[in-house]
Amino acid sequence: MRVDQISVSQIEEARDRVKKTVLRTPLVKFDFASCEIYLKLECLQPTGSFKVRGAGNAVALLTQEERARGVYTCSAGNMAQALAWHAKREGIRCTVIVPDSAPQTKLDAIRRYGAEIIQMSYEEVWQVGNDRVYTPLADRTFVHPYADPRMIAGNGTIGLEILEDLPDVKSVIVPFGGGGLFAGIACAVKAKKNSVQMFASEVKTAAPLSQSLSANRPVKIDRIPSFVDGIGGSNVAEDIWALVRPLISGSITVELVDIARAIKLLLERNRAVGEGAGASSLAAGLTGKAGSGKIVCVISGGNIDASKLSTIIEGGVPA
Repeated sequence: MRVDQISVSQIEEARDRVKKTVLRTPLVKFDFASCEIYLKLECLQPTGSFKVRGAGNAVALLTQEERARGVYTCSAGNMAQALAWHAKREGIRCTVIVPDSAPQTKLDAIRRYGAEIIQMSYEEVWQVGNDRVYTPLADRTFVHPYADPRMIAGNGTIGLEILEDLPDVKSVIVPFGGGGLFAGIACAVKAKKNSVQMFASEVKTAAPLSQSLSANRPVKIDRIPSFVDGIGGSNVAEDIWALVRPLISGSITVELVDIARAIKLLLERNRAVGEGAGASSLAAGLTGKAGSGKIVCVISGGNIDASKLSTIIEGGVPA
């Protein structure tokens, strides 16, 4: 299976593989008078993010030889948690490469799941993702956090659930980091109902997809680090670009203050916790740029440090 060949049947097969280990998350109405928004609460997954779907599919497809060698990944934190969680359940050795700026809540969870942690600068971690190998761990099986067909197919199960729960959905907004989440959901949704508009959400401090769409080719950007750590890389991979470009209606970029407001609204209106990346979809939905009708915002994760959440609750924007 190649990244540019993700079919609905592969996504449906992934759902069968992971249905006993991941949550079929609820789709709930967001209480906001000026628009009809629904929230797909992936923040309720066992590890606090959607990554548990793709990682579950990837682990299920490992050969016995690959299981014996062990697995590794690179991640801002959510993929690391998800792979570690599944590896622990299966008795597979797991190592994760994460930025030295990774939130403490994510590091604590990774350690609870028994994985070995290697910390590097954000740029070095992103380069491992671009290179798709880390030489000191080359004897292990690398599970790419987003540009892996097994991951994308697992992520696509979210799209199947959205259409089953809200058949008359008009638009879906998906946080865009590496692009594997958007690609999976879009492949499922567009194959089943092509009229649905698919939008990405990005933070303005690091929006490589938006700039790539403007240039009509993948471009590299200078990112500005922020509390929104789950999205906002420096480029869009060529194979992800090729998969995403025909499926996307546009990228909605939002300010940090908009994302902080969305996190606070999630707590106040739906008692749900979203991290910066996860709440970016709601922030994008509130701009009105996704059109009219029923809009689904994928709240992709809820792993936010308590100190940052406290700042947001008090009306501030974390540094």
